[in-house]
Amino acid sequence: MSETPTPDRPAKKRPRHLMDPDNPRREVVRNTGAGTMSLEPVQKWVLSVLAATTIAHLAAGLVIAAMYVDDDRPSAQIGLNVVAAAFGVLAVLAFRAIHQKRLLSPWLLLGLIPLVVGLWLTFR
Repeated sequence: MSETPTPDRPAKKRPRHLMDPDNPRREVVRNTGAGTMSLEPVQKWVLSVLAATTIAHLAAGLVIAAMYVDDDRPSAQIGLNVVAAAFGVLAVLAFRAIHQKRLLSPWLLLGLIPLVVGLWLTFR
């Protein structure tokens, strides 16, 4: 494609706005002071929200399943709601573990919300 430069014919310089495939420039990332440049906190938040919402959807599915169990089997309805609460607690634990926080905390009570809501919806 390009000819070899000789003393008679010097190498043709490319305009600076075009990329030279033979000599790519390395862009330097500068800190603008607008915030942290680290990707790790963003990855933690995305992973923890994804894990918690996935497990919470499983808990919600168990509550819905408890609502459709026959009314003459209240032990099955209660059991499904208790399992939903266990998954709710696991969702909070996963969130806290990903952020490397203490696992035992008052935030674990949030995991009992599927139990309370599920029992109310099932036996209203």
